[in-house]
Amino acid sequence: MEKRNNVTVFILLGLSQNKSIEIFCFVLFLFCYIAIWIGNLLIMISVTCSQLIGQPMYFFLNYLSLSDLCYTSTVIPKLMTDLLAERKTISYNSCMTQLFTTHFFGGVEIFILTAMAYDRYVAICKPLHYTIIMSRQKCNTITITCCCTGGFIHSAGQFLLIVYLPFCGPNEIDHYFCDVYPLLKLACTNTYKISLLVIVNSGLIALVTFTILMVSYIPILYTIRAYPAESRTKALSTCSSHITVVVLFFVPILFIYIRPAVTFPEEKVLALFYTIIAPMFNPLIYTLRNMEMKNVMKKMWYYQLFLERK
Repeated sequence: MEKRNNVTVFILLGLSQNKSIEIFCFVLFLFCYIAIWIGNLLIMISVTCSQLIGQPMYFFLNYLSLSDLCYTSTVIPKLMTDLLAERKTISYNSCMTQLFTTHFFGGVEIFILTAMAYDRYVAICKPLHYTIIMSRQKCNTITITCCCTGGFIHSAGQFLLIVYLPFCGPNEIDHYFCDVYPLLKLACTNTYKISLLVIVNSGLIALVTFTILMVSYIPILYTIRAYPAESRTKALSTCSSHITVVVLFFVPILFIYIRPAVTFPEEKVLALFYTIIAPMFNPLIYTLRNMEMKNVMKKMWYYQLFLERK
């Protein structure tokens, strides 16, 4: 414990040491963060204030948007502050807090995406039992018990693996936020066994979840074949939106966490995909490719503003 207290502050090396690139990244991420908030708030308000909240798919989409806002807010504000700062520092306690919250909301997002895949499977493959299987009580149970509890267990596991490690210097984290592998690299003890536990906790969870998600679409696509053309198009549109979000979010995570604790400079760029880019595209994917969402948003926003002007 005494050794650990030798490091009370970490220095984040960030994305680049070039000031011009940092200013460009600040402007870019500012627009991304604004887009994330506007897009996800529009979805949450549109779903909550319309009849869509009664449908399980949009019930989960509402919570996916909320988790996106929380997840990105654990990383982006600090990243943007550091891009303009001369010295990018974070205290030990703040670093551990960021580690816990990032993995908590990231875990919640993974399990919500899994719940959405399960919802699509039941809706398409077991349509006669859909209302019974995906009742509001069942949806609440999935969201609170499975998604939130699963996210907490995953995050607590990551946190406990790191918080008891001794840090006695150096204190430079080669990343733009506090994550497991960059911190393992700084620990002044043998972290080989811990890195294997990280792979089990993060890598295997992501791999198993991603495999289940992809395999679940085999019976879905097989069942869709017998649908009439119009129903098939609608079902494919919903499923393709979900698959796109899953691939954008999971592929970079799998690349980083499914292997031993070896860090590469390219990891920081890959991490941008699941911390900023995927959450920014989620609202666009689920609105532009979804006719129901577009119709609801037109009624709620376009016509409302038009009538108010009249």
